[in-house]
Amino acid sequence: MPTQAKRETIDSLVGLLNKSNAVFITEYRGLTVKKISDCRKRIREAGGAMKVCKNTLMRIAFTEAGITHAPEFDSGPNGYVLSYGDVASVAKAIRDFSKEKGNEALIVKAAVLEGKILSKEQVFALADLPSKEVLIAQVVGTIAAPLRGLVTVLSGPARGLVTCLSQIKDKKEAA
Repeated sequence: MPTQAKRETIDSLVGLLNKSNAVFITEYRGLTVKKISDCRKRIREAGGAMKVCKNTLMRIAFTEAGITHAPEFDSGPNGYVLSYGDVASVAKAIRDFSKEKGNEALIVKAAVLEGKILSKEQVFALADLPSKEVLIAQVVGTIAAPLRGLVTVLSGPARGLVTCLSQIKDKKEAA
């Protein structure tokens, strides 16, 4: 039976897990405090939060929140990155930080997204996606393209008439 302090920690973690839409499991062994602080700052700016806690407490919190996770990722000092907004932005922040020189010690182990476990490669593929705003703009552009074409076609005869009348006017002025 967990102590009262551990119970409060677990309850806090369950609340955070219920609010998040994805959890990234990373290992931070070998990073300095300054680098971890920089990593947390980037994750916070992307709309997430990094929590470091005992793997056992997080395993209990996963179970209580009803989230399936792979127990093979419970070894080593893990940092759990919770995404509260755009999942791709948080994945991109983690990937970009881990790719920088000197930050190779941050290892992405896996992620849990909508009940599915993602591998490191899938997390990096998620990080390659454009942001939510860019995707929305692309969809709107795709929807608007046929309308734009229709407007161009419908305005063609009127534009031709205006051009013809302009040329007649120029000929009469010249004469």
